[in-house]
Amino acid sequence: MPSSTPVPLLLQLGSHRWLVPLLADLGAHRGARFVELIHRLGLSRDSLTRTLSAAATIGWVQRNPGHGHPLRPEYILTEAGKAAAARAATIAAAQSEIGLPPGATTRWSLPLVAGISAGHDRFNALSRLLAPATPRALSQGLSALGEQGLVRRELLDLRPPASRYALTGTGQLLATAVTG
Repeated sequence: MPSSTPVPLLLQLGSHRWLVPLLADLGAHRGARFVELIHRLGLSRDSLTRTLSAAATIGWVQRNPGHGHPLRPEYILTEAGKAAAARAATIAAAQSEIGLPPGATTRWSLPLVAGISAGHDRFNALSRLLAPATPRALSQGLSALGEQGLVRRELLDLRPPASRYALTGTGQLLATAVTG
């Protein structure tokens, strides 16, 4: 198994539902005003406020320090945010290509896809890999990925019964964007 710990960037990107679309949008437009983000992402004011706050706490987004012109972007990416936005843009493009709407992933979806693609195909292996995640959160994440057609669950005829998880073809497309 190539990886024994989850990538911190994926954990941070998955920490908020709308963080990937937000960073991808800010990277594509080199900043934006609050109202523009609401319209482009289709978010409520509260969701966008929470997402911007989470991105600012991580250190990826800041308010524009410039003053003056009303068309100046209100929020811009920091230097660390530009690297995260590049990965977020890749993930957002892959999600769009496979037909996932923005914000469709759960907190643990991206780390789960990365873990399964790295060879951690059993629930306990994924649980050890993503140690801060509760079993319930992992179970819900795997169920959501299964409903979206990204992960396939195979029941093994063992005593006690066990499951093995594998990525589908569309799941592999997302995995290449996530691990890329």
